Amino acid sequence: MRFGTFIPQGWRFDLVGIDPSEHWEVMKGLAQRADAGAWESLWVYDHFHTTPVPSEEATHEAWTLMAAFAASTDRIRLGQMCTCMGYRNPAYLAKVAATVDVVSGGRTEMGIGGGWYEHEWEAYGYGFPPVPERLRMLREGVDIMQQAWTTGRATLAGAHYQVDGAIVQPLPLQDGGIPIWVAGGGEKVTLKIAAKYASYTNYAGSLEDIDRKSAILRGHCDALGRDFSEITRTSNFNTIVGATEADARDRLAAVKARLLPHVGQERADHIEHDYLTSPAFGTPEQVAERLAERERHGIAYAIHYFPEAAYDLSGVELFEREVVAALS
Repeated sequence: MRFGTFIPQGWRFDLVGIDPSEHWEVMKGLAQRADAGAWESLWVYDHFHTTPVPSEEATHEAWTLMAAFAASTDRIRLGQMCTCMGYRNPAYLAKVAATVDVVSGGRTEMGIGGGWYEHEWEAYGYGFPPVPERLRMLREGVDIMQQAWTTGRATLAGAHYQVDGAIVQPLPLQDGGIPIWVAGGGEKVTLKIAAKYASYTNYAGSLEDIDRKSAILRGHCDALGRDFSEITRTSNFNTIVGATEADARDRLAAVKARLLPHVGQERADHIEHDYLTSPAFGTPEQVAERLAERERHGIAYAIHYFPEAAYDLSGVELFEREVVAALS
């Protein structure tokens, strides 16, 4: 199994209590630590406001961080889970990503999706189109980006985006352009877009959900004449590991206590439940067994979010030492 890790950027209240003037040093330090370790990739979220409730707490912008990480790391690949298509013109986004790829020496990934955080859309003046429209935006945008990265130009007279010979030079350093991750498990549209354009998909759920979505993705590939094995299937995991089950629960209690003043009791309880039911919660042995089971169902790449990372690295170290080592 391949492994990626999220860098805390504030979106999930994972930098609270740290002065904003120190945020970059914290994020850079974690990125450089991952760069020097066993991780294949680092990731950030593409959001502007905190979740599950918007607040005045800092949330750092994804593509600015991509450029900063490109210049401050050497080996690790750089991704977003996932860029919202509606937040930036796709030709402009293609240009930004190509520049980041050059700065990074060819280490950029493009995680892309239709978007979902209504408050952000409305607050930033993007409106909030219905799901079918957001997915049509996604399809057009991915088409523009693929053109730009393979030919250096993009032209599309779409319903949502119109570009006419947009020049994207320099090209990304990677042969064939920046790998595209189409995130989301929508079976009629999103997985069809993935079948046509993606090098990676990203979806979660039960083993039954994963099997069903994989079968549907395979069907879309077959209809397009594409080899299903060309697409790597990935999932994200909310991750807390402890030396014992009691240790894992103590770590979760500390995370919940930190979140409680910002999200309230009901949401804190919901977050706690999400961790307790996550395949990546528990002892290293339990987590490794569950991840191995998902790998047997086709999930070959696991991206882990550690809510403790900015405050306490002992859980991350335990995961690296026992889970990554067992499954890599």
